[in-house]
Amino acid sequence: MKTLIIGFAVIGVAVLSVLPIGLGWGDDVLIFLRGSLPILAVFISLILIFLGILDLKNWIGEKRKKN
Repeated sequence: MKTLIIGFAVIGVAVLSVLPIGLGWGDDVLIFLRGSLPILAVFISLILIFLGILDLKNWIGEKRKKN
């Protein structure tokens, strides 16, 4: 129960820090997100390629079992 309360509190502090009435870090957060988006896209694409290769291996394995 403590963990749930702490989690909501941290989310609340994070939201308040981005709002203009809070710490006003909104512009900094947007700059960070713009900079990290290409890196995130590369990681997601690598994961998708890895999953595609695994799916292909499973498909080939199933095809071999049928024959």
